[in-house]
Amino acid sequence: MLPPVFLERQSYRRRRLMDAARLLPVLGVLLFAVPLLWPGADSVGVADSMPTSRAILYIFTSWALLILGTVWFGFRTRGWNRAEPPSDETDTAARDRG
Repeated sequence: MLPPVFLERQSYRRRRLMDAARLLPVLGVLLFAVPLLWPGADSVGVADSMPTSRAILYIFTSWALLILGTVWFGFRTRGWNRAEPPSDETDTAARDRG
């Protein structure tokens, strides 16, 4: 029987953040593909088509949200190269032992 795998909280969060950052381009492709599903003016039997102004507004809003998401990921990963101070949990454990 294999022992349970212990992942440190900091490294676990970093890995999940990296996974989310890898999925951001996929989210962008999906968001940009949504207007392709909207009915066009040449669709037969469709009374209302999506106005071009609303489609452009959707595209630029999606684009802005992707930029904001990228900036957020950048701020979250900014200090990864520097040595980080120990968390409160390790400080408490060190005091209890000593």
